[in-house]
Amino acid sequence: MAQTKETVVLGLRANWAQFTLLVVVNAFVGSMVGVERAILPLLAEHDFGIASRAAALSFIASFGAVKALTNLFAGRLSDRIGRKPVLVAGWLAGLPVPLLIIAAPTWGWVVAANVLLGLNQGLAWSMTVTMKIDLVGPRWRGLAMGLNEAAGYGAVALAAFGASAIAAATAIRPWPFALALGCALAGLVLSVGFVHETQRYAAREASDMSLSHPDSAVASVGQLLVMSVRQPAFFAFCQAGLVNNLNDGMAWGLLPLYFAARGLGLETIGGLAALYPAVWGIGQLFTGALSDHVGRVGLIAGGMAVQALGIGLILLTHTVAGWAIAMVLLGIGTAMVYPTLLAAVSDVAHPLWRASAVGIYRLWRDAGYPIGVLLTGIVADTFGARTGIAVVGLLTAASGLASLLGSRSSHH
Repeated sequence: MAQTKETVVLGLRANWAQFTLLVVVNAFVGSMVGVERAILPLLAEHDFGIASRAAALSFIASFGAVKALTNLFAGRLSDRIGRKPVLVAGWLAGLPVPLLIIAAPTWGWVVAANVLLGLNQGLAWSMTVTMKIDLVGPRWRGLAMGLNEAAGYGAVALAAFGASAIAAATAIRPWPFALALGCALAGLVLSVGFVHETQRYAAREASDMSLSHPDSAVASVGQLLVMSVRQPAFFAFCQAGLVNNLNDGMAWGLLPLYFAARGLGLETIGGLAALYPAVWGIGQLFTGALSDHVGRVGLIAGGMAVQALGIGLILLTHTVAGWAIAMVLLGIGTAMVYPTLLAAVSDVAHPLWRASAVGIYRLWRDAGYPIGVLLTGIVADTFGARTGIAVVGLLTAASGLASLLGSRSSHH
């Protein structure tokens, strides 16, 4: 039943039950990716004999390209038909992923499974973000994004560590992916049976802004794409998101192989792979809320600089302890950036087309995966893994400077 303006109350306290449920749902979304982070790069070499770095990272390219395009349409679709149907569709896309990887006779099956994983993440994660923004209103937007991303990436870390431990005790396939199947089933059941539609909360916020002609405020996808290039602050946020996920793709796909080449075992690699998203996830509990009080720009530019420092340390050290510190720095920097960018984009977007604007930003951000895979894979195959990692570190530092200059040049 549709609710009237009087029965729809914005705020975290008023909507804590649904907000908490969406936090749990996003933890299951993150777990789907976490299972793969420590396993698939090694699966490429172990089960399929793939030596080329570019070929081994092709699963990230398929995942990132589909997720980026899905983000573009997920927000727009949810503005038209509602958030919950899009969330449920994301879980339906995710269910076959672990089954395809378990049964895969060729690497092509794994790449195809990650097409579906991209759909799952683009639809389901986008909706948990949008629905939380709908519920809390403008005052606690940074806190909401911090809690959302903390749950998602905390689950990435736990699932990465759990999957690597299961693989070390049994085998790379099939049991680690049984964990992913359980997460997909749990996420689907919660989304179908317990999550409520939140689109009316966005309508309430728009009504509170006293818009006499709400339809005139709706921006098309084409207009938003143009805005993401021409509007300095929006572009600054979008390019920072792209480079952030470019280096995340490097951490996901190239670093496990880099560590393995230096003689580390599967459990140690899994621990390092989990450390980065664990710090990332926990840190967002504080950085999202902090951005509500100190502003967005400093955290974004500073976070990119800390990420670049962590990437540089990976190359400068040769011990597990040194690499662990580097992964912590990478996690801290990403925690500073990730929820803050989402909140910053939400700041400049009207409630009636906010989901679409977030979708445009997430298109840019997740395009960093295929671009990063193409760049680091080719550079690593040609000049070595160390050079590929160094190039990513330099791009990250440059992006931090660009985000500082671009967002400060715009009055938004």
